[in-house]
Amino acid sequence: MMTQKNFWQTPVEFIKGIGPERAKLLKDELGIATYYDLFSHFPYRYIDRSRFYKTTEIKDDSTYFQLKGKLVSLRPEGSRYTKKLVGNFSDGYGKVELIWFNRINWVEKALQPGREYVLFGKPSIYKKQFSFIHPELTPIDDATSVTLSSFMPFYHTTEKMKSKGIDSRTIARFMRALKEKIREPVPEILPSKIISFNKLSGRHDAFLHIHFPKGDDSLSKARFRLKFEELFLLQLELLAMKQARVEKKNGFLFPVVGEKFNTYYKEKLPFKLTEAQKKVIREIRIDTVSGFQMNRLLQGDVGSGKTIVALLSLLLAIDNGFQACLMAPTEILAQQHFQYISKQLYGMGTNVTLLTGSTTKAQRKKIFPALLNGRIKLIIGTHALIEDNIQFENLGMVVIDEQHRFGVAQRAQLWSKENSAPHVLVMTATPIPRTLAMTLYGDLDVSVIYEMPPGRKSIKTYHRNESLRLRMYGFIREQIAKGRQAYIVYPIIEESETLDYKNLVQGFETLKTVFPQPEYSLSILHGRMNSKEKEYQMEQFRSGKSQIMVATTVIEVGVDVPNASLMVIESAERFGLAQLHQLRGRVGRGAEQSFCILMTSGKLSEVAHRRMKTMEQTNDGFKIAEVDLELRGPGDIQGTRQSGVLNLKIANIAVDGQLLALTRSEAVKLFKEDHDLSLKENTVLKNYIEENLQQAKFWSSVS
Repeated sequence: MMTQKNFWQTPVEFIKGIGPERAKLLKDELGIATYYDLFSHFPYRYIDRSRFYKTTEIKDDSTYFQLKGKLVSLRPEGSRYTKKLVGNFSDGYGKVELIWFNRINWVEKALQPGREYVLFGKPSIYKKQFSFIHPELTPIDDATSVTLSSFMPFYHTTEKMKSKGIDSRTIARFMRALKEKIREPVPEILPSKIISFNKLSGRHDAFLHIHFPKGDDSLSKARFRLKFEELFLLQLELLAMKQARVEKKNGFLFPVVGEKFNTYYKEKLPFKLTEAQKKVIREIRIDTVSGFQMNRLLQGDVGSGKTIVALLSLLLAIDNGFQACLMAPTEILAQQHFQYISKQLYGMGTNVTLLTGSTTKAQRKKIFPALLNGRIKLIIGTHALIEDNIQFENLGMVVIDEQHRFGVAQRAQLWSKENSAPHVLVMTATPIPRTLAMTLYGDLDVSVIYEMPPGRKSIKTYHRNESLRLRMYGFIREQIAKGRQAYIVYPIIEESETLDYKNLVQGFETLKTVFPQPEYSLSILHGRMNSKEKEYQMEQFRSGKSQIMVATTVIEVGVDVPNASLMVIESAERFGLAQLHQLRGRVGRGAEQSFCILMTSGKLSEVAHRRMKTMEQTNDGFKIAEVDLELRGPGDIQGTRQSGVLNLKIANIAVDGQLLALTRSEAVKLFKEDHDLSLKENTVLKNYIEENLQQAKFWSSVS
């Protein structure tokens, strides 16, 4: 007899209906190679097959319906190349049309007009009429097998799999075939103490009932157990990584709050710090005298004053004899930081150096040796800072702006150059909901700036469609007449055959006629321009020589023109909430009232409507992030896909916040009792983690 491990490691090709070719496809597309992999491929939703609807109850095309009635007629239509099979189905209350485009001959032979069937499918709406495309029809006599189980599971597949005949129903057949072969239970991995204390189902029962639920209760228990396990393992891993970082990475000591920090703080600060900013600076001070490496995430909404906190952190390192660097994701943002910080530190005897992809060879020949021998104390740059030939004498502080825009490996390169790791402050202006931050950054210390600097006015946001375009142009003229400037942002550069969204090139030509010279001057900015062109166009706008900046999302971060008081976002339905909020944050930086106008088509999806309404109702980035998480799910939040952390199979951070907190608490408790899992009762858990949880092993060193 096979052992548990050997049984569950059996290749899936031995399951009925799979074979070598389909097994390769399952592995390539979904990473399913073994019986265990397949059994771990959980359904993402269920349809209650015990319920029958009436045709009169079909109101929309948002879900699946099951009907019981008679196939009235069946006939082929169209020519050789447009042939389809059309049926009429009646349940005595009304009629619906059935359509098949594929396997027409087989379907026509299999179905008998005049016979009663159970119909199952998702309706489509065409000319205000409902029809079912490729429905599932089961003769009434045979339908008991379909409806014996109340729940029909739906499984994720890919387009390639579907093209090869493996859809959700096919995977469900594979699961039934696997169930017939099971001779050994799914091995338990959680300690019995945790199972009993949290009243969890056994692991084998949970796996079985997630695929073959007997009812609401068995499904609910299975979901709870599997979600708990997934989140608990994730939190335990994050705690282990944090412990490893603390143990292995000694931090540089910054015992002195010196001359440069004090001079800037007392004499040069452009505004009084908020209490939230002061709190973060105190947290950074505590970290840098602890003897351990600081690894802190700083969250702050657009315009909340993160850059000042970053600058004071950099000065703290310099005062203690170390070098410091600030890394930004784009040249525009790096140049913006360079200009701002150079201006702030003017007359303080601290030279600031800029290094980007546009830095010349001659300039690099001067910069590289000066970094190595320590003459350069503060450098600002892009990914050019992590090139292999760049070395520092004693890099003590690294600040990374908009950290989600850097790949994991890229960020690691910067501080892997040092024997002792520098202190790391990563900043983001994309607020992350608390539940997601606990998951993404469970091994980091998180600081948040909730307050905005005094004097900042909320940006008034309005959603408008094409019928109000001329009024929108008039509003731009009014703002310019008051001495203000405006951004107009487009989602794409050139016209696309598949997208009818307003595009930059066409838009720029139109705007030149709406706002003609010499009364108006327009700048244009997009990602295909070289650095010199970008800087010239930005300088024209920054200096006020042009009143309107027509741009793509290249201006999402880093463009700071206090006189710009109006942001117009074309085809706003094309953007996610986080991006809309970032773009809106380009205005509202001066003392005057600022505005954001979201231009969309008249026809919007329910989700797009929700985004526009959210933008109109609040300027709070954290509230916006919560809605964004709810609408899109954690995997789509900026930068989370690359982390490797959010490959969750069943838990959903958007709705499982309470469970996440519970599993965090349980993981902390276990970690305190037995952080290396050396106790006998935790052996199985330890073995499972060592064998299976390697995908995020270096997260703590790169986030």
